[in-house]
Amino acid sequence: MADHVFHRPGPLKQANKSHKTGRHRSKGAIDNALKGKVSGTVISHKHKQIQRREQRRNQMNQLRKNKREEALALKRQLGGQNTAPFLVCILPMHLQVDPRSALAILESCDEEAVVERTPSGVTYINVPRFKQRFAFIIPPVGRGNEVAVLDYLKVCDTTLMLTSAAMGEDDVFDKWGHRIFNMISAQSIPTPIVALMDLESLNPKRRGGAKAAAQKFISKLLPKEKIMQLDTNPEGLNVMRRIGGQKKNIILNRNNRPHLFGDHVEFIPNPNPSEDEGTLKVTGFLRGTPLDVNGLVHITGLGDFQMSEIHAPQDPYRLDKSRNNQSMLPDIRLVAKADPARQTSLQSENIPDPMDAEQTWPTEEEIAESQKETKKMKLIKRVPKGYSAYQAAWIPDVEEVEADENEDKMDDDDDDASDSGSEEQGEEEDNDEEDEFMSCENKSFDGECERPDSDTEEYVDSASVSDAAINDEKYDQQMDFHEERETMRKIKEARVDELWPDEIDTPLDIPARTRFQKFRGLESFRTSPWDPKENLPSDYARIYQFQNFDRTKRRIINEAKEVDGAVPGWYITIYVANVPATKWNAYKSAQVTEYVVVYGLLPHEHQMSVMNVVLKRLPDSEVPIKSKERLIIQCGFRRFVVNPIFSQHTNGDKHKFERYFRPHTTVCATFYAPIQFPPAPILAFKTNPDSTLALVARGCLLSCNPDRIILKRVVLSGHPMRINRKSATIRYMFFNKEDVEYFKPVKLRTKCGRLGHIKESLGTHGHMKCYFDGQLKSYDTAFMYLFKRVYPKWTYDDCLITCEDTDKKNDQTEAMQE
Repeated sequence: MADHVFHRPGPLKQANKSHKTGRHRSKGAIDNALKGKVSGTVISHKHKQIQRREQRRNQMNQLRKNKREEALALKRQLGGQNTAPFLVCILPMHLQVDPRSALAILESCDEEAVVERTPSGVTYINVPRFKQRFAFIIPPVGRGNEVAVLDYLKVCDTTLMLTSAAMGEDDVFDKWGHRIFNMISAQSIPTPIVALMDLESLNPKRRGGAKAAAQKFISKLLPKEKIMQLDTNPEGLNVMRRIGGQKKNIILNRNNRPHLFGDHVEFIPNPNPSEDEGTLKVTGFLRGTPLDVNGLVHITGLGDFQMSEIHAPQDPYRLDKSRNNQSMLPDIRLVAKADPARQTSLQSENIPDPMDAEQTWPTEEEIAESQKETKKMKLIKRVPKGYSAYQAAWIPDVEEVEADENEDKMDDDDDDASDSGSEEQGEEEDNDEEDEFMSCENKSFDGECERPDSDTEEYVDSASVSDAAINDEKYDQQMDFHEERETMRKIKEARVDELWPDEIDTPLDIPARTRFQKFRGLESFRTSPWDPKENLPSDYARIYQFQNFDRTKRRIINEAKEVDGAVPGWYITIYVANVPATKWNAYKSAQVTEYVVVYGLLPHEHQMSVMNVVLKRLPDSEVPIKSKERLIIQCGFRRFVVNPIFSQHTNGDKHKFERYFRPHTTVCATFYAPIQFPPAPILAFKTNPDSTLALVARGCLLSCNPDRIILKRVVLSGHPMRINRKSATIRYMFFNKEDVEYFKPVKLRTKCGRLGHIKESLGTHGHMKCYFDGQLKSYDTAFMYLFKRVYPKWTYDDCLITCEDTDKKNDQTEAMQE
């Protein structure tokens, strides 16, 4: 039977007018609205081919085949003979769960499995029946070890979270488990697997209910995760099979960079005893992207360093049974050696030339004569900070004063001091805090976070001590009432700023034109121009900037996958050059377990710039955070201390400065830090009164753009004294005639939405006649908005993880040993 041929209309098909029903606009009204415009008909000369059923089926098969091949290629990158093994982190979510017992079950789940251990605590298990190999690591758990857990999970492929059925249905995660889960979920959890232990110890009638309750709890946190059992060897084998066969989560921040977890770490001091440096040898499996020997590496807790060599020793954890025959394994070979001419420099800041703008150099006689004239009389032209040379030329006021040696010691960074009297006091307090911070800058990261004598002090059941008598003296000793008063003051100030945002009182003792000389008015916050290169601070000469940050990021990430060097999956030894011995000894003495995590840096990721990150407050963090307050930021693989400034996370080229980071809000934090290409998770910590870390916000990296304009706003308020039809007499905004004349060009706004301007001054006490676009209400208030650009302060400080409590470290190390 012949196939039927159907007619298909082409692109030149006739299109008739649609029938108009009802009463519509007339043709003349439509012509007036269109004004001669005719809607063009887009004609496509490409004939649309309609696929038949067989063609659609073949296309779907091709897409399915391509996706399957991509998934198999990703799976072959881990666990195979010539690839890196699956790196699994065993993380107990309850302090009463012993991770060593879970590891013992996994080691004995297969009789043919080969188990080997390294000095750094890595356990390798080769399973011949799966033709896969696994590597298990156990981080130190307990209060004060949250940072170490985060470092372990940054480089892992799978997270095996352990819980116990013997703890009860309500204690699947204890307090520490909830705390660490919030942190690792903010950082991104690598391919989670939840295992339930101690189910065999329960009554057989209760096992089903206990497992169902645990599954219900886990489904709220990880909806796609099905809980597994881990009590017997067959169950351990099922867990191993799941680890090797499940789809891995793609974490771009980790996969875009080469990274390595050290199996063997050795520090070789410099033969010259006068030099306090040495070479750090780190051996392990390379993951991520290829590693270039001429690039830089970042070691968590130590900093950025250069590499001298990369060696590829023989893999001691091969799957074949003949691995004991060393002659069949390749010898140690040199993969690459650093070229001093191509090696990346460690210089992180631009060094500006202070004489770059000088054209001629004066003679000594001219300098001596100039100094004599300066000592006799000094002409000062008071120019508000933020004015350009063109704006300063219009200021005619010149005062003659005697020279003062202390004039050159004025503080230029008085951003908070230009708001109000209370803000000036706040600036003094901020300076005191900064002085205290600078005096303690040599302290280490974990040295400030002293841990309690026992890890179980925080986790005592409240029901067990509710009936006990409370000792008032002991309770007072445990409380920091000075910190409570500071928190109460901060909450009150934040509440006032929320009720009357940016509204301040004009001072009576200082003229407003002097008090707010750094501010300017804007016709429109959204559309008024503001030059991002105008009057930049001196710190901007020390940073680096991209012409197009997004384009550079895409180019560098694509080029990093094609770098010539060590290939991911190799077992290599990295020679890190010029590591300070004092820093290494401090780092080594601080660790409960001797682990080293190495990251390969992309180009430009060691250079300083202005970083903008989006932060969202956590629900359980209720204390407002003031701008320029000290925070510990973890940005991707880095961790550092900064004092960020906050601004609104909005569209546009200008963003309003936020004095407080309030609970349940989202802001953009700006600070100086090394460049890092997104995506990168952000975690913000604050130090508790008991010297522990509290996660207060989470977010992501937005950009490294110094041209982000952050404007601080102050609002001067005035009240109507006499109200006419379109004019009103406003008082209490200014208190002298000169201030009224100075701020006359600035637009006025009212609480009820009226717009106006200052017409003239009335008298000499600050009363002024103002015109508005409508009659004011008696309860209305007139506002004047003034703006100035603010910049972050250079308070960047690397976090060196150290710990002064060495006795506790030794106790924990002994407890973690077998």
